[in-house]
Amino acid sequence: MSSSLANSRNSLSSPLTERRLPRWMPAANAALAALLAVAIGAGFDLSSKAQWGLIAAILFIGIQYVASTVVEGRRHAKNTLATSLVWVAFLLALLPLVSVLWMTVSKGLDVVNANFLTHSMNNIGPNDEGGGLYHALIGTLEQVALASLFAAPVGILTAVYLVEYGRNGKLSKAVSFFVDVMTGVPSIVAGLFVLSFWIIILNMPYTGFAGSIALAILMLPVVVRSTEEMLKLVPNELREASLALGVPKWLTIVRIVLPTALGGIVTGVMLAVARIIGETAPILMLVFGADAINMDPFNNPQSSLPLYVWTEYSRGTDQSQARAWGGALVLIVVVMVLNLVARGIARWKAPKGATR
Repeated sequence: MSSSLANSRNSLSSPLTERRLPRWMPAANAALAALLAVAIGAGFDLSSKAQWGLIAAILFIGIQYVASTVVEGRRHAKNTLATSLVWVAFLLALLPLVSVLWMTVSKGLDVVNANFLTHSMNNIGPNDEGGGLYHALIGTLEQVALASLFAAPVGILTAVYLVEYGRNGKLSKAVSFFVDVMTGVPSIVAGLFVLSFWIIILNMPYTGFAGSIALAILMLPVVVRSTEEMLKLVPNELREASLALGVPKWLTIVRIVLPTALGGIVTGVMLAVARIIGETAPILMLVFGADAINMDPFNNPQSSLPLYVWTEYSRGTDQSQARAWGGALVLIVVVMVLNLVARGIARWKAPKGATR
């Protein structure tokens, strides 16, 4: 009887284990869908390559589903359909990112050199060759550093209060609500607020410091939310063990909770920096722009990389637009370097076993 049961199990399981699509089938179906899309696009005279790609994606999903239905059955075909949709969605999301990066690198790489990185636009006209973004790079680094100096400590301490002290209090609920509201505030609104209060009411000058205040307002809710989520991931057992040993709560937070979540906190701060480093509207209203180098963010107008890109591209000449693409490439590289440095600091500072 045991042999008959084994034979029946084998007979039931063999169709499920043997009838599978070959591993090379998705690649072959993708190639077939691409060929059919090219034929359809050429036959119907579709000039947009994006339409060809969309047709290929739809054909790939259909071919995969039909092939899986014939070979594996309807049950596995549904799984294949879902997998194909995920892959197509991933490629569609990746396509514009790769396209933007490729265009920026291809257009900006010819402009970026030592002269471009070490000179400003002082006395350089729209049609003139040369010039650079040194003044804008200095302005961006100073403004972002000041904004981080304001927003990071306040945001981290706010998140500590929300997680460790005011979990269900009315004040914590109100703070959490306003943080959510601030997360969706457009950058131009933050710029208008600082313009009205700081410059018009208090009669302060247009400076890089004024721009950093608006950037700090935009950075603050991102720091609060990211830090709050990282602190929630710290196991409560660590807090309870520390408190059971008689360690005060504030010292438990400083010595246990924050070091454990340090990697995620630093990553969240860098995400906030990446969010503000490309802002143009508040910088345009508050920093006012400058073609010369200004190392003092507290006096006289400054420039920044996004403002430099916008200004040079809006001038409309071949030379100025080439400089704009170079500025965009440098801005992307600066964001990438900051993220790499943050990852390195987080891995170096975080203790063993900490969340990363």
